[in-house]
Amino acid sequence: MNKIAILLFSSAAMLAGATAASAEMRCGWVENPTPGNYYLSDRDGRWEISAQGGYEAEGMDKIGDLSAGDYRATNGNYGYACGCATVKSDADSQRIVVIDAFMQKTLADCEADPNLMLPDETPQQ
Repeated sequence: MNKIAILLFSSAAMLAGATAASAEMRCGWVENPTPGNYYLSDRDGRWEISAQGGYEAEGMDKIGDLSAGDYRATNGNYGYACGCATVKSDADSQRIVVIDAFMQKTLADCEADPNLMLPDETPQQ
């Protein structure tokens, strides 16, 4: 990732943080193992972003098409990527409530982070 992109994303994250005191940056594996199910796994655990037919965080559209970037398919069109998001979360329910910004990174970025475990590549039925 080039320095300009990092600077722009950091600036956007700071602006988002200025408007919402509870906003936080979370970086890790963004998993989409099956239709409608999204999770972000970071150093603090696994955060639910959406569940098929049920819960969905506000701002899901900011994630976009993960397969357009550095992405690993594990179940047909489903799989995982690496990314950072400025979010508001609910620690009690382990859910991301609002996504203010999202930037996809390379798989190597997450693979190099010793605080992250690789996502399970077993297709879920």
